Amino acid sequence: MKTPTASPLYYIGLMSGTSLDGIDAALITIEGDSPPRLLATHAEPMPDELHRLLFELCHAEQVSFAQLAAAEHAFCQCQAQAVQHLLAPLSVRVERISAIGSHGQTIEHAPKGHGGGPAYTLQLDNPSLLAELTGCTVVADFRRRDLAAGGQAAPLAPAFHQALFGRADAHQLVLNLGGFANLTWLSSQPTDPVIGFDTGPANVLLDGWFALHQGGRFDQNGDWAASGKIDEELLTRLLSEPFFQQPPPRSTGRELFHLDWLQHHLIGQEAAPDVQATLAELTAVSVAQGIDQLRIDDGPLTLITAGGGAHNAYLMQRLAHHLPRATLTSPSAYGWPEDWIEAGAFAWLAHQRLNHLPGNLPSVTGAQGLRVLGGIYAA
Repeated sequence: MKTPTASPLYYIGLMSGTSLDGIDAALITIEGDSPPRLLATHAEPMPDELHRLLFELCHAEQVSFAQLAAAEHAFCQCQAQAVQHLLAPLSVRVERISAIGSHGQTIEHAPKGHGGGPAYTLQLDNPSLLAELTGCTVVADFRRRDLAAGGQAAPLAPAFHQALFGRADAHQLVLNLGGFANLTWLSSQPTDPVIGFDTGPANVLLDGWFALHQGGRFDQNGDWAASGKIDEELLTRLLSEPFFQQPPPRSTGRELFHLDWLQHHLIGQEAAPDVQATLAELTAVSVAQGIDQLRIDDGPLTLITAGGGAHNAYLMQRLAHHLPRATLTSPSAYGWPEDWIEAGAFAWLAHQRLNHLPGNLPSVTGAQGLRVLGGIYAA
């Protein structure tokens, strides 16, 4: 007699990254010990007014409670619309969703504190309202438990990378090119720890500089960067930032890398397209330096490239130039297109939380041990 199999579990992940371009919604299914499968996706554009408000909050020295409340409310409504638009064409009813994993919008991330104060990380979110608007259980506030355990609360995606891409017959190297770039090293040896860390800025500076000079949100295919020339002297000044020499575990965010930081390194005579080309080079070089820090044995490498930056043809060319022994591979071969891994990660983290399973990796974040991440807001 055949043993009945458990029904598949459905989860939704919501992710809004440092690029502030929209909310990614991913529907995944988890069946037993099999890797999570991606079923459907939706990208909800960020309204211009909400984009402006969130950008101001990310760079404000002081904010009012009313500003925070207004931004949080508008952001949560946008999240709810993302869920609605994700499910509308599907046969999966809201009642079948085990939980929504909501990352929230990072406003500031300071794992080493600021001005001698305690460590903190702030994600704008209202999981109670999201549960009301969607009728789904919501899991949120994933980062602060790792921070409380002495970790940097980032990056969290490497644990999901391990669930998706870990193999017993080959090493795997995963690169996420979101607002910031982070690497995950997955050894084929089960006793080896997963290593993951931020290598530095990616789209956050490229998008910011493009918006300042071209008026759009991002440099399509890196065409504008490709029209410029790399300024080697500027690149040297940018790479002098101490962050790039820090050993893992390390994480970063807008609190360090922003347009004012860039302006501080300019002498005022640089052509705008040359700066864009140099920012792409900064990302490529810092990723290559990060891989060097891993001290991987000589030989060919497979680098799975994900995130919005994977669509930047110029950036990918520069990565290939600096990583001659690496084969750059799309995660689509594993059923996960480039843009949806981070949203999928927070759907998976919601599953971990509901099942009382850890969501962090101490070897990545520096936490004192494995921890169950996130708070549950019942439907």
